[in-house]
Amino acid sequence: MMTNTQPLKLPDAPNKEISDADWERQLPKPAGYRLLIALPEVEEFYDGGLLKTTNSKQKEYILSIMGIVVDMGEGAYGDKERFPEGPWCKEGDYVMFRMNTGTRFTVNGKEFRLMNDDSIEAVIPDPRGSIAVVGGGGGCWRRGEGGGGGGGGGGGRFKCREHWC
Repeated sequence: MMTNTQPLKLPDAPNKEISDADWERQLPKPAGYRLLIALPEVEEFYDGGLLKTTNSKQKEYILSIMGIVVDMGEGAYGDKERFPEGPWCKEGDYVMFRMNTGTRFTVNGKEFRLMNDDSIEAVIPDPRGSIAVVGGGGGCWRRGEGGGGGGGGGGGRFKCREHWC
């Protein structure tokens, strides 16, 4: 039996900007009572410039517990018996949830989660303090713009509110 031992060469992904309309078409629409949450990007370096190990970055990636609400299904917070005081959050809110909550997936290299409406544990009114624990930064995660790193441990970052983030 003869086998081909040459590795398969895949074409390089095109390096082009994605329009807002393309982003909208590529993101899934949450069904029912689910929320679409964008997760922070994991920084490559700690504050001070020390490069993070792959293991450290993977832990931060897996242990994400904060995100921003991008979209909500039509039934989210619709059960008046379970949510008598109304919705716990809205689109654009920074929220906190348990690390293993929801279905994780990526779109154009950015990580998102689909999770149930009752999975939100807290709304973060001013995320700057919370972000400082896991990093900070500016720029736009959607367009891949960089930005400084905030204080704290230098983990993930939220970028701008211009595109849900």
